[in-house]
Amino acid sequence: MKVILKETIESLGIIGSETDVKSGYARNYLIPQGKAVLATRENRKKMEQERAKIELQLAKERKIAEEMAARLQGVSIEIKAKVADEDRLYGSVTVRDIAEALEQKGIEVEKRAILLADPIKTLGTFQVPVRVYRDVEPEITVEVIPES
Repeated sequence: MKVILKETIESLGIIGSETDVKSGYARNYLIPQGKAVLATRENRKKMEQERAKIELQLAKERKIAEEMAARLQGVSIEIKAKVADEDRLYGSVTVRDIAEALEQKGIEVEKRAILLADPIKTLGTFQVPVRVYRDVEPEITVEVIPES
């Protein structure tokens, strides 16, 4: 089923783009939530008329994302963890721990934006990317130190 997105959805596309999705997803989620409309002739004309507003909104989102990336670039956080033998952690450092440490520094980031492939299970310094916008991913430094 073809739909036109009314907002940017990470897995589907940007606002104003026409996308083909499964009909159940469109009928049960996208359309009732106001995130998309059916790709009809009238809706295409409406979106063309709103194209200038959409481009302005995209530029605004991009500017906000770049400002956030500038704030995040070079940020370093320390996370204390209990250590077992050979610098291995009892638990692990997860996305939640990183988000909480960033929040303590006054930087609010959604947990799903932190791109940690696997939980950190050893002491050390790690570079973790944070997706602020589609192609804007600054890296933060996460230092895992032993709890004393």
